[in-house]
Amino acid sequence: MVKMEKVYRSFYTKSNSIVKYMIDLLYLKGGMRVFEPCAGDGVFIDALNGLSSNLSIDIYELNPKAVTDLKSKYFDYENINITEGNVLTDEDLILLSNAGGIYDRIIANPPYGGWLEYDQRKLLKRIFPNLYVKETYALFLYRCIELLRDKGKLVFIIPDTYLFLHMHKNLRKFLLTNTKINEISVFPSSFFPNISFGYSKLSIIALEKCYNKKECLENDFKVIIGFKDVNELGSDRQHLNVLSFNQKEILDNVDHTLFISDNCKVTGLINKTQKAINDIADCVTGFYSGNDKKYLKVKSKEIKNGKKYEVVDFNKIYSQNFPTPLYGLSGDNTFIPIVKGGNIKYFKPNNWYMDWSIPAVKDYKTNKKARFQNSQYYFKFGIGVPMVTSSCITAALIENKLFDQSIVGIFPHNKKYVYYLLAFFNSPTCNTLISTINPSANNPANYLKKIPFIEPKEDDLKSINDLVLEIVEELKLTSKIDNIKEQKIFKIIKDIYGF
Repeated sequence: MVKMEKVYRSFYTKSNSIVKYMIDLLYLKGGMRVFEPCAGDGVFIDALNGLSSNLSIDIYELNPKAVTDLKSKYFDYENINITEGNVLTDEDLILLSNAGGIYDRIIANPPYGGWLEYDQRKLLKRIFPNLYVKETYALFLYRCIELLRDKGKLVFIIPDTYLFLHMHKNLRKFLLTNTKINEISVFPSSFFPNISFGYSKLSIIALEKCYNKKECLENDFKVIIGFKDVNELGSDRQHLNVLSFNQKEILDNVDHTLFISDNCKVTGLINKTQKAINDIADCVTGFYSGNDKKYLKVKSKEIKNGKKYEVVDFNKIYSQNFPTPLYGLSGDNTFIPIVKGGNIKYFKPNNWYMDWSIPAVKDYKTNKKARFQNSQYYFKFGIGVPMVTSSCITAALIENKLFDQSIVGIFPHNKKYVYYLLAFFNSPTCNTLISTINPSANNPANYLKKIPFIEPKEDDLKSINDLVLEIVEELKLTSKIDNIKEQKIFKIIKDIYGF
């Protein structure tokens, strides 16, 4: 049974500063028809009524208890119409959307990441065939824009992931070609009472529906960042970072991504680069056994996260020099090293081992939970970048080993770039680029592929390769990184990229 809080994912807007700022962005006038698609406890309705009693307000709410409370609260208000229903699937709203919309203003704090039953996901995929249906806030945003009249205004508070995640590419295209964005404020999720998302920040987007695509693409808008306190929303912006963007320029970006950075060198390089990592290397996700408790072993219980796993029998480790066959190993020595996640730079010792016996490999290929994916890259020489990072991106060698699904394997087409890319993916320069391309805590292959690649001069390439090789060899002996050598590497990369 799925808990109700996972279904509704209702985060009520309890900040007066946020509510006032969002209401002000609506530019309300008497007689307007206003829609609140997920009313919650009615905080926006209270604010709307406080400004004007001459508004016609339609409310939708999915949670039956919340609907009961709302009907009791607004029993005496003839201008408020309350409906218990799902905005995303309601047939009346679908008809109104297809007819061009009826609302002058829409305001909402839609649910984020609400649980969807599998049959509902199939339904939503039919209704929203071009959108990522597992993220509910994106569907609410799309539906509500459709429900606006031409020149109608919308203000939403939502996670900022729609600005950059690959899965929201089509939503961004829709926004850029069907609306004129007024402004977007991006701020820490901790501004929202009792909420803190580790994977993203929050944003308030204010936009106007526009049927004229040419006008949409000519539109310039502001993105405001640098907030230190919730009370700065809607305040004098002299101390904030106010960035200007043009919708046509954003549409022309890779995947229509809105790259937010106050460093124009960074965004300029991302937008105008002629070559990216994807052009010089293959970026792929690794292996998963489907049952690590059974097949994965650890070198020692002292290894991080190692207490949950059995210690490997060192007498059963495969140590032959010839390549490991993809179909598995026969005999007694069937455990092979596997490179797992963890923010370790340059080189990872053999701490984890996977059962690679013929019966085990057969199970990996047939078990629906297993991921025997991109197997042509198993046991190749390349670089592994953990998908989940801390404050900085890291990379370590994959030395002809297996690598698991928590790793993005990077395999340069030309092997002369292996050590260069190993240095680059550990550098502050790369960290700046990836945090601009994808500010979330995850680095799937699709984002690493987009990182600009600048061809180094032969002298710089040789210097970096030599220094990295020395660092790796010293790490194998001492487990310590030579900081002086590393800083030399970072300086060369900084000179190549300009930051």
